[in-house]
Amino acid sequence: MATTALVFRILGSPIDPLKLELPEPRPRNGSDWFFDFCQMNRDIRLERTAEGEILVMAPAGTESGYRELKTSTQLDVWAERDGRGRAFGSNAGFILPNGATRSPDAAWVKLPRLAALSADKKRKFAPLCPDFVIEVRSHSDRLPQLQKKMEEYRENGAALGWLIDPATRKVHIYRPGRRVEILKHPKRVKGDPELPGFVLDLARIWKPDF
Repeated sequence: MATTALVFRILGSPIDPLKLELPEPRPRNGSDWFFDFCQMNRDIRLERTAEGEILVMAPAGTESGYRELKTSTQLDVWAERDGRGRAFGSNAGFILPNGATRSPDAAWVKLPRLAALSADKKRKFAPLCPDFVIEVRSHSDRLPQLQKKMEEYRENGAALGWLIDPATRKVHIYRPGRRVEILKHPKRVKGDPELPGFVLDLARIWKPDF
């Protein structure tokens, strides 16, 4: 039986990539295949690159999980008050225009773009790049990998992206057609003009209160 090799690279891990052999032929709809694959492996957080490489994401540590929650919660509170879009946490997957499937730590999408999706597409990975994305660097994340990921979001349509690095207390701000702006030791970061009125308080992200 013909087979195809899928490469699994565990981010932040020194071990060699893992390979899984799957029988051919693969389904025609690759995005549906990957969604079904993720549903069969719910205990594992997975992403897929534009080249088809499957990434196994290491579970977040206690501090990192707390930081991600505080970030996505603040975004959700603002989104509910603002009403122009919806916020998503790290479990939501999005199929970018380049074919990659990504799950940012926090994301926001305008309502008209969500309304244009069919019910079936809403149940699976939405085929769009969020309008706004946040990635919070954990202890196991390599900065160059996250920077590359942020560039991918920007190239695929994100109007604004924040890479938050608690290790250095820096926020890298990505906007289309502009140089990356780096804020050093900010107490808060504002989403204007793309997300008017959204202000992320960084106090508990820099230093979890436990």
